[in-house]
This record gives sequence, C-alpha cells and structure tokens, in this order.
Amino acid sequence: MNANVITLRVRAFAALRVALGFSETLIEMPPGSNIAGLLARLASEHPDANLLGRRVSVAVNQVYASPETTLRDGDEVALIPPVSGGSGPKAAAPGKLFEIVNRPIAIDEVAARVVTPDRGGMTLFAGTVRGITADLVTDYLEYEAYAEMAEPILAEIAAEAQARWPSIGAVSIVHRVGRLEVGDIAVVIAVAAAHREDTFDACHYVIDRIKQIAPIWKREVGQDGALWVEGPESLAGRRTDD
Repeated sequence: MNANVITLRVRAFAALRVALGFSETLIEMPPGSNIAGLLARLASEHPDANLLGRRVSVAVNQVYASPETTLRDGDEVALIPPVSGGSGPKAAAPGKLFEIVNRPIAIDEVAARVVTPDRGGMTLFAGTVRGITADLVTDYLEYEAYAEMAEPILAEIAAEAQARWPSIGAVSIVHRVGRLEVGDIAVVIAVAAAHREDTFDACHYVIDRIKQIAPIWKREVGQDGALWVEGPESLAGRRTDD
C-alpha cells in the first residue's frame, strides 16, 4: 500500500458517462483530497466534458456529499447529473417494496405488495413512455439508474410520505431501466392505507420526490437525435447525436 496516495473508484452515469468517456475508473489522489479537488482534476483531464460548467451532484459510498467532503482510500465516488424529472438491474423479489428492474412491470404485481386485510384504500400511479413532448416526437426511451443508491432513496421517499401522512400503511415503488418503447410502463407506485383519503396526496408526493432526488435518468431518442433529460429545463434543448 502506498501511503502517499489514496485510490478511489469513480463512477459516472447518463450524460456524464458519455461526456467523460467512462462508466467506472480508478483514480489515485493525495491523502486529504476532497470532492472539489477530485472534480477539478477530472475537469482538467477531460476539458471537453465541461465538468465545472455542469450541475453535478456527488455521492460517496452511496450517500450524497458536499464538495468539502474528505475522501478516503477505497471510497466509491459517484458523479451524478441532474435526475430525469422523468447498474444492478435484476428480477423481481417477492415482497420487496422498492426496486430497480430491467423487465416489464405489472401493475397488479406491485399492488399486491402493499395489500393486507386492514388496508381498504389504495392509490396506484403508473408512468408510461410518452411519444410526444411539446414539438418532440419520441421513438423510445433509455432509462439508467445508480441502482445501489436508488433503491434506498426510494425507501427514504416512502418514509417521508408516511411521516407526512401517518395513516399510510405501506408504499411500494418499482422503476424500470433499459430500453422502453412508447406506451411501456416506466414506474409504478402503490400507496395503501386503511382509508383512501391520504393515499392520493401521498402518491402525488412520492412521484414528485422521485423526479427530484432519485438517481435515475432517461435518454429520449427520436428521428432528430437523442437527448439526456436532466430536469425540466433540458426539454427546451435540442436533441443531439451522441
């Protein structure tokens, strides 16, 4: 072991992965380095990526961290572009409430995860691939996620909803990644309680929070090119071939 350096596992996702030219790499830094120093180094080594001109969040060992965070040998550092406002994919696990999957999602299967005899009200939300957004026509979407971090964040979002609406008995969230055609289901949310009233508000809250903080991205592909969707403002941009 070299005491004069620390070795970091650096991961990049979605548009950042494309801009930097890697999905994962090992980088050696001096001991005591922080996130800001790592970003500055990457910016100098990859000037075409315009890293310092982008909105980039950073997670260390799957937890969001500030630029001043000191890095340690063996840390996993994830460079996270703005989420889509819109890995480790795997098959469904029976009874698991929060999942990133690479298969079609069945609404009734997600609903079954939150059904119990004492819950008489349920609200379900299914988000599907839209073929037309303003003046853009979409042929298909490609979803990508930092699954190891996304699933715990989905659980955190559900806990937030249950804290706001204590009557909520259970929440399940399943999000699909990979290529999705127009009309395919991208996300299903099931919210269950003894009575229906709070389930509507809680379901609305959950989908809004997913779009705000879950590390999930989508790439819209159409006849005029492709576009990584990074927040609502990116929809005003033009698609580019990448």
